[in-house]
Amino acid sequence: MGGVVAERRGRGADGGVRRIARWRGAGGARGRVLALLALVTAAVLTFHSAVPDAGGRLGSLVEAFLPWLGLAVAPLLVAALVRRSAVALVALLLPALAWLGQFGGLLLPAQSGAHHLTVVQHNVGDENPDPAGTAAALAAAAPDLVALEEVTPSALPAYQAVLASRYPHHAVEGTVGLWSKYPLTGVRRLDIKPAAIGEGWSRGLRAAVRTPEGEIAVYVAHLPSVRIRPSGFASQLRDESARLLGAAVAAEPVDRVVLLGDLNGTVDDRGLAPLTSRMAVPRRGFALSWPASFPVARIDQVLARSGAVPEIRTLPATGSDHLPVVARITWDPATGSRPDSRGR
Repeated sequence: MGGVVAERRGRGADGGVRRIARWRGAGGARGRVLALLALVTAAVLTFHSAVPDAGGRLGSLVEAFLPWLGLAVAPLLVAALVRRSAVALVALLLPALAWLGQFGGLLLPAQSGAHHLTVVQHNVGDENPDPAGTAAALAAAAPDLVALEEVTPSALPAYQAVLASRYPHHAVEGTVGLWSKYPLTGVRRLDIKPAAIGEGWSRGLRAAVRTPEGEIAVYVAHLPSVRIRPSGFASQLRDESARLLGAAVAAEPVDRVVLLGDLNGTVDDRGLAPLTSRMAVPRRGFALSWPASFPVARIDQVLARSGAVPEIRTLPATGSDHLPVVARITWDPATGSRPDSRGR
């Protein structure tokens, strides 16, 4: 009887060793290739700023869709399991951890606590068939400020009529507008037009808003579109406009600043570094806003200086090809509202 037991134990031990050997040896070179792909994915997620931008602006293109790079883990995991490659499975921990380190915080629940300002940002679309319905949907979110882009002259009366009762203070410059519960002063057009674009292009405004917490400066902007072409990622005009806007924010004398706009770029895109290097980006929420039919990126942004954006989320679709976003803003207690030294 004891010999039989010993034989069974021996077989069990040998079987376990054989199974481990199969996992270690299976896949061979293919397992190492999978591990290499996992390492490359982790490296791009972690060091995306090192991806060169010369020529076709590959770096900006990668950063525009950076969160989606995490999807590469799924097919690599399936391949590693099929190949029974332990090396590849261990290597896959790196891109998974890199993605969580980069974007995991956005998945956390919204932070509780008081906030100072609620804002809505929306590119309403120049072909929106229902501007009145769009305005009503935005007002239903009960924000303090509403920023709109692609406001056409024909649709402007509809937006004004619906928003007037809740937002008696408003300003429009070119195709961008700001509606506010609080008084506006110092409204002016922002010159963010790239040199290659002709006259008549007006997509930016600045206004001072007198809130209960003091004066803040609000910028509304619509940067030029980007295109994916055979020659690469065409973002030169957007990048030039972002630099002009960044310079305007840097020169702003009021401490507390809010930027609302369709920036045609994500906060990871280095083309928006003149803005994201100076302002806080949202801490919670992906809020993918474009295209409305199947959102793949948040290009509608809410940024703040001397404050934080603890939460951003999308609202239901309107007649636009963008989804609206709503965000909360809190101000740093150490900052105050310095009066506009230019008297505006």
